[in-house]
Amino acid sequence: MAEKRSVTEAAVRGRRVLVRVDFNVPQRPDGSVADDRRIVEALPTLKHLEAAGAKTVLLSHLGRPNGKRDMAYSLRPVAHRLSALLGRPVPIADDLVGIHAIEGVTRLSNGGFLMLENLRFHPGEEANDPTFAAELARLGDLFVEEAFGTVHRAHASTVGVPKRLPSCAGLLVQKEIRALTPLLGQTERPYVALMGGAKVSDKLPLLASFLGRVDTLLIGGALAFPFLAADGADLGATTVEGGLAPVVAEFREAARAAGTAIGLPTDLVFERTAGAVGEVAPASRIPAGARAFDIGPATRQRFLDVLQSSRTVFWNGPLGLAEDPRFSEGTREVLAGLADVPGFHVAAGGDSARVVETLGVRGSFQYLSTGGGAALEFVQGAELPGLAVLPDA
Repeated sequence: MAEKRSVTEAAVRGRRVLVRVDFNVPQRPDGSVADDRRIVEALPTLKHLEAAGAKTVLLSHLGRPNGKRDMAYSLRPVAHRLSALLGRPVPIADDLVGIHAIEGVTRLSNGGFLMLENLRFHPGEEANDPTFAAELARLGDLFVEEAFGTVHRAHASTVGVPKRLPSCAGLLVQKEIRALTPLLGQTERPYVALMGGAKVSDKLPLLASFLGRVDTLLIGGALAFPFLAADGADLGATTVEGGLAPVVAEFREAARAAGTAIGLPTDLVFERTAGAVGEVAPASRIPAGARAFDIGPATRQRFLDVLQSSRTVFWNGPLGLAEDPRFSEGTREVLAGLADVPGFHVAAGGDSARVVETLGVRGSFQYLSTGGGAALEFVQGAELPGLAVLPDA
């Protein structure tokens, strides 16, 4: 993908700059921020605007209030955490396009910040309502896209506003584009995609996009079960997404034609009864009544053998039920093994950061995307509306 015009090229002193950030962060029961990684990732752009004398207005969503003002999803705790990170107060307007927002923007001094309340308190955000987008745009002179995690959505703040204002990409968005673009094909080989997670029907477009672009596709987690079932494996009482045999057969034929090898588990870790100690069995013969939840030791070694010769690795999705310590070792062992493999390793997807941190394998990756669904659509080669609307460099 082409580079986008950078915030560093924009004249911002004394100008009202609307910055779309992705501060949809995990929270504790008391509402405080439990994981501030997304906030921290936006700091380089925010500090640049501060130093350059911009009047910065922050736009973000949080959770799913469904177009209604629900203070359980207020951005106040986020503004509090951002204030601590910036070392200066970041006030929050109680509304989005009303008198509080207008007055707050008017009071901004050069280098100052204002955060508007949750964008999704207004039904016009997710509907990309042109009236709402125009009202937001009137608050600024310039728009900066810094929420890579939302650029796959055609919402008012990601598409409607930048259509109405001079626009550019923030430093995080630029970093994401530069890191992920080589995965579209111009990268060092062997190139391996390591895929886990759950539903094949949801991830099939992503899997299909790798055919012909990667040398090997390693599949674990529940994602592997329909493939194993199509081979006649007896998976006991394991939950297997049904009705996919024709899809799996077609996918395998496409993989053969594209020259992409597919690696599946040869053994699995299962529980006989709920809460029981995990046991290992061949992937083709899980005992009756038992349920499989992780790849077994032989599969881990086979996957690591393939990864050892790789030069580029894309990982998405745990290879087992990683939140349960009984079934996290498959994911941990394979990802930890990547730390000793030279090359460029990228992790992406909604739960990637959580899994990487929980399992202590951050050192295995040269890049950990903030994008979630946006990163997955990007590496499929899809046009993302929030990027398409930005001018090229």
